[in-house]
Amino acid sequence: MKTLSSRVVYENPWLSLREDRIERADGSSGLYSVIDKPDFALVIPLEDDGFHLVEQYRYPLGRRSWEFPSGAFPDGRSGAPEELAVAELAEETGFTAGRLERLGFLHSANAMTGEGVHVFLATDLTPGEPNREETEQDMRQQWFSRADVERMLRDGVITDGPSLAAYLLFTLSRRGSGS
Repeated sequence: MKTLSSRVVYENPWLSLREDRIERADGSSGLYSVIDKPDFALVIPLEDDGFHLVEQYRYPLGRRSWEFPSGAFPDGRSGAPEELAVAELAEETGFTAGRLERLGFLHSANAMTGEGVHVFLATDLTPGEPNREETEQDMRQQWFSRADVERMLRDGVITDGPSLAAYLLFTLSRRGSGS
C-alpha cells in the first residue's frame, strides 16, 4: 500500500485524526482514516495471587469499566515506558512497586491506530495515596482474586481489550514458572 497524500482532519491534545489517500498493490485507490495517539503503559499490580483493578466511567461506552491501571504521558511530556508505568501506577492506585517487570508490547487497535501498549507487572507493592487527574476523579480501585478476574473476563465484566491482552501476556509469562 502506498500513501499518496495525508491530511489532518481533526486534532486535540490527546489525539489527531488523519485521512490518507492510498494506492493498493493492484493500483486501485482508496481512503484510510487513522487515529494517531501516543503509546501508553498498562500496569498489572499483582498482590496475594490477585490484582488491583481500577474502575472508571468510559464515555464512549456509556458505562463504567474495570481495567488494569494505564495511561499516557500528558501532552508535551515524554520518557521511557518504565517511567510512565511507575507514574500511572502511583497516579491511579497510589502504589509504588518494589519490582517492575516488562511483559511485552501490544497494539491496542491496529486497524485504526498505531497506538501501542507497553505492559508491565508490578509486585512488592507499597500503598500510598492516588494522585488522579481531574478526568479520573470518579475512579475507584479494588483488589480481586485471580479467580475473580478470570471470571470477570469470561463473563464480559472486563471488556477492555488492552487489559485482556495484558492478562494473556501475564499468563504466558507464568507458564512453567509455577506462578
